[in-house]
Amino acid sequence: MTSFIVLIGPPGAGKGTQAEAISSKLHLPHISSGDLFRENLKDQTELGKLAGGYINKGELVPDDVTIAMIRERISKPDCQSGALLDGFPRTPAQAEALASMLSSINGQVTSATYIAVPESVLVDRLAGRWTCRKSGHVFHENFCPPQVPGKCDLDGSELYQREDDKSETVKRRIHIYLEQTQPLIEYYHQRGVLVEVDGTKSIEQVTLDLLAAVQKDGNA
Repeated sequence: MTSFIVLIGPPGAGKGTQAEAISSKLHLPHISSGDLFRENLKDQTELGKLAGGYINKGELVPDDVTIAMIRERISKPDCQSGALLDGFPRTPAQAEALASMLSSINGQVTSATYIAVPESVLVDRLAGRWTCRKSGHVFHENFCPPQVPGKCDLDGSELYQREDDKSETVKRRIHIYLEQTQPLIEYYHQRGVLVEVDGTKSIEQVTLDLLAAVQKDGNA
């Protein structure tokens, strides 16, 4: 039975960083649904064209298109020993489709790891970013403040705050994510494969905790 890992985490939890670290340590391909979409759109594959038709109309891409992209990706030779899935599934319906897909190739999700971070910490991490108008250099009120408030250290241009970096926007994004993801967390909890890791620890410690969790579940 080939083991697949699902990595779950809200914006600001460091999921992308951890996905790269875990896939490297376990020698598993990191399959990001976002990257798959971008690649298919850029390469104008049949699935990319299909997805692009919905995106251009401002509509959500249907599950069957996303699932087809995932199916095509995990059928490649580098996934014969499993893979780390990042950004998919997002719903119990997608999780069921994934389970069926993996069953057909004698695979299964053996670990769904959830990087848990309190909402207040996520807001602190994501909100408060300021960008310089000239070159796009990024500063943060708490973690990387400019030497002179409102001015870029590198080129002296004005710093402004993008709409999606403002506190209220960030709070709304996080709230929507947590609300939409809770059913998926419950889905994997009921199947006994959910592992929750404290995402407030250092990056290195979170990596160690994730590795310990997935290796405990048979992904060594």
